[in-house]
Amino acid sequence: MFKKHLESGKSGEELAAVLLRENGYKIIARNYKTKLGEIDIIAKDKDTLCFVEVKLRNSDKFGLPQEAVLKSKQLHIAKTALSYLKENNLLDAKARFDVVAINYSEKDKPCLDLIKDAFELDERYVI
Repeated sequence: MFKKHLESGKSGEELAAVLLRENGYKIIARNYKTKLGEIDIIAKDKDTLCFVEVKLRNSDKFGLPQEAVLKSKQLHIAKTALSYLKENNLLDAKARFDVVAINYSEKDKPCLDLIKDAFELDERYVI
């Protein structure tokens, strides 16, 4: 079960990377990890650095994929993004948080949705 979940996650991230490239993004990093958390994809959209969360659902039984990016997950992504910005001397860079929502159904191929500026960094976490 876990292996299947892991494989679908990797294939979801690959689909997301293709979608991002098709939309003009340049992939910079994938699966960026720190002790604070992980960011699925870091990409550039024109002059904006994008921290992208990929969410996959096999059904809509528990809601849309993007609805699973809860405040707690947003916080981990934001802290990890700040770590990346510090580590790469990019604190002045224009940045945003995007979500690629992937919804599979048994009969159809996956439906992908790119949500730009999916959430904002709370002022409590601004450096």
